[in-house]
Amino acid sequence: MVDHSGNKLPVDEDLSESYRKQIEDVMREEAMRRISESQSPEEIERLSKLSLVKLFESNDPEIIPALMSRLGIVRAALDGHGGGLLVTSAEIEKNNIGNKVLSLILDLDGACVSCGAAPGTLKGIQDDLLMDDEIISIRFSKSMLEWFDEIQKEFVLKFGGVVFV
Repeated sequence: MVDHSGNKLPVDEDLSESYRKQIEDVMREEAMRRISESQSPEEIERLSKLSLVKLFESNDPEIIPALMSRLGIVRAALDGHGGGLLVTSAEIEKNNIGNKVLSLILDLDGACVSCGAAPGTLKGIQDDLLMDDEIISIRFSKSMLEWFDEIQKEFVLKFGGVVFV
């Protein structure tokens, strides 16, 4: 097996990479199964086709379900733990080609507020939502930092890969 640069990996790294890929595939399948059990695939598809900018402009309450529909496997964690997204603040901006896009500040609710996995969940939410053409930035409410003890707070600020405002 080779790494991303095309270099041949030692046998132990080759085996580790193979196991990592297998586990990742199994986790993705299980997450998608859980999502489809709790959410209608037709409804997820309908929501994912809605314009987030138009939902925001019209103050439509479907903006949260529409945002949730854009999440990948991290949604299984949110759904499974009774969590959800809250839009703390949003602004419409123009991207470099002149299209309207959203800059969002998000918060979590439900059981997610006290979960030790929240830093990974935040990164997953950010990465999934930034794949949408109508979202230019994702930041998180700094009030979320109060959930963490000092070690967790230091970790999420240094390694979490997300921004708090």
